[in-house]
Amino acid sequence: MRPDLPVSDRSEPDVSALADGCLGYLADHPEELLAFMQHAGLDPQSLRAAVGTVRLQHGLIDYFASNEAILLALCANGGFSPESFMRVWHRLNRVE
Repeated sequence: MRPDLPVSDRSEPDVSALADGCLGYLADHPEELLAFMQHAGLDPQSLRAAVGTVRLQHGLIDYFASNEAILLALCANGGFSPESFMRVWHRLNRVE
């Protein structure tokens, strides 16, 4: 069971919950999971080992941010807006 993501745009989704939602989406769409693994250079064993790490969380969020089709599908299924997703992505990629 995947965690519920916040519905309200007033509160941004938590990074961990957002990444879990991304991973859940990929698990439901094997062709997209394979594309992500190829993009990230992961095999099944290394993906399992990386689950829950900050590096994988950020990688999942980056991957979805760069792929509009799956970003929109994730947001529609998760009950949050692409804008709230991208605010989290921008916060993670802030250049100071």
